[in-house]
Amino acid sequence: AALILVLGMTGLSLHFADPALPLIGFELAVRIHNACGITLAITYLVFLIANAVSGNVRHFFPRGPGLFAALWTQLRWYAWGTFRGDPHPHTPTPESPFNALQAVTYAGVMYGLLPVLIVSGCVYLYPELAPTRLFGFDGLLPIALVHYLGAMLLLLFLLTHIYLGTTGHSIGQMFRAMISGWHTH
Repeated sequence: AALILVLGMTGLSLHFADPALPLIGFELAVRIHNACGITLAITYLVFLIANAVSGNVRHFFPRGPGLFAALWTQLRWYAWGTFRGDPHPHTPTPESPFNALQAVTYAGVMYGLLPVLIVSGCVYLYPELAPTRLFGFDGLLPIALVHYLGAMLLLLFLLTHIYLGTTGHSIGQMFRAMISGWHTH
């Protein structure tokens, strides 16, 4: 999460660079962004290997009958059930740590969005990898759009966790669970 936040700040500094009013100086932002991007790519590879070896990957892909009902139940709870004081529809267990909506979202982010961001970031880091033309445009333009939109989705994912952190029995309970990985009942 810290890498994503730093990448977001430096990415915004690079994208909306204004020498008169920089959030972070352009040259420094480039160095920090590149270093954090490489660190994220390496960390992501460790994540992929660890999840494959441990079998933890199964928690990211819910299936079976009732999946859509479970998704709808969870979405309703996040949207208004939590405000009415309804009980949480999913109790995390070691066998089922994520509710259906979390699992689908995490699968999309970890196995869809992050690879797109890492690959498009690598093309920026090594622009000679970019095609000369792509979809009738200069090769880097579509890659830039994909990278920027993916980054905005990832930042939205992080911001959503701020809201989700407030849905516990106390204001800090879910934040502690997000950081530690341990849910307390």
